[in-house]
Amino acid sequence: MKRILILKTAAGAACMTFALMAGAQTTTTHSTAPSGSSESMGQHVDDATITTKVKAELLGAKNVKSEHIHVKTHRGVVSLTGTVPTAEDRDNAKQVVEGVSGVTSVKNHLKVSAAS
Repeated sequence: MKRILILKTAAGAACMTFALMAGAQTTTTHSTAPSGSSESMGQHVDDATITTKVKAELLGAKNVKSEHIHVKTHRGVVSLTGTVPTAEDRDNAKQVVEGVSGVTSVKNHLKVSAAS
């Protein structure tokens, strides 16, 4: 008997276990789908890639002061939180993020810091 087991580890990575028995002529396949997970491993990787691209673009943008901007991505939707010095920085940050490949929408929760 030949069996192929696909198991999901705690970290979410798929592992395959092969069990072979000599002389068997039947094949059985068992698969364990992610239980209750609404996000696939591919989607998680895509979101991480988008987050990295967004952070790089914000750091490289000359029209955005981004030292205090936090970025999270879920299914292509980017959430921006933190503080920026001006409303113009807030608007520019959103515009930069909208231009990043893979971003489907932007939730701009940036706050303008009080003038000192």
